[in-house]
Amino acid sequence: MTRLAQAAAAAALIVCATAQSPPAPAPLSTPAITGPLQQQPPAVFDAGPLGNLDVNAIVSGMGLVQTNAVSGDETARAALSNGQIFIQKTDGWLQFYLQVGAYDLPALGTPFLQTDKTLSDFFGPVPVAFLKLAPAKNTSILIGSLPTLIGAEYTFTFENMNIERGLLWNQENAVNRGIQLNQAFGKLSASLSWNDGFYSNRYTWLTGSLTWTSGPHTLVFDAGGNYGQTRFQTLATPVQNNGSIFNVIYTYTKGPWIVQPYVQFTDIPTNAGAGIGKGASTAGGAVLASYTFPHGFSLTGRWEYIASTGSNPEASINLMYGPGSAATSVTLTPTWQKGGFFVRGDVSLVHALDFTAGSAFGRAGTGANQTRAVAEAGFIFGGNLVHRK
Repeated sequence: MTRLAQAAAAAALIVCATAQSPPAPAPLSTPAITGPLQQQPPAVFDAGPLGNLDVNAIVSGMGLVQTNAVSGDETARAALSNGQIFIQKTDGWLQFYLQVGAYDLPALGTPFLQTDKTLSDFFGPVPVAFLKLAPAKNTSILIGSLPTLIGAEYTFTFENMNIERGLLWNQENAVNRGIQLNQAFGKLSASLSWNDGFYSNRYTWLTGSLTWTSGPHTLVFDAGGNYGQTRFQTLATPVQNNGSIFNVIYTYTKGPWIVQPYVQFTDIPTNAGAGIGKGASTAGGAVLASYTFPHGFSLTGRWEYIASTGSNPEASINLMYGPGSAATSVTLTPTWQKGGFFVRGDVSLVHALDFTAGSAFGRAGTGANQTRAVAEAGFIFGGNLVHRK
């Protein structure tokens, strides 16, 4: 056989093999990850009558040291930040998403809570789980425990630019139970949800989101509010459950850059029946930015400012560090990821302004500043176990 014939035969074999081998699955959009951490392609397996299921998982641990720990907290902490598995069906008119496992929810300016207490006091071992009905290409309906439509930062550590969520996130709900309608119109997409707000099990919240996307630019307006009021409060259901919230979020994503400025407004009205003798509001803004370097390195930063209304003489509700208080924060997060392995760290400073003595930092609540250093390392699992049918 001539060399030309051998080359032609080899090319034919390559073409045939390529045609017979389906492409490897791409990373899925759920759970949502802003970056710089990258999701892995899912493992795919045949689940019989359920069809093909996609599976990812994450295991990560974290350690924290801080100044001015509040009463009940400690200077140094360590915890399992994630031990979760994500199972989902992403094709057909009937789909589902199931997120199971352990997690921690560290946030700036708040006491650190260990993983077991986070599970029991917040969303349990199945924080997110929903059915998805897809009657048309650009239409879907979600029913179950849903990620909130509100805010720029997601709930779990691996989803965000920084390990800890920021001061503005502390005013937002994270997971709510209800029903959500999604509709896309070209560059515009819209979502509307009826739900229980701050995980209150009282279905009196309406939330919505409008998103416009063009090339590297995304503009989001989201809003939500409680059309009923309740005295019911837990750690997962704070007084903010009786209010309303608005965000305007711009995101620029191109090449190595992610830049995301946004503004936020909240209002909790006076309502004696709900135990709110004098209401208050907050207004704040933040800028988040991330730059990815070669070889898996990246650096992200976040700056925030938020202020609340009210005063102690008026006996206004406390939304931060006492009525009428304010705060600013800055966070830097270097990250390295190779394949599914990642390691990163947060260095942050929170500075409280106009605070009420006893409501800020330190054992006596009289410190204006809190500095934290956090390290997180773990594995994001995926892989193509079997080919799709």
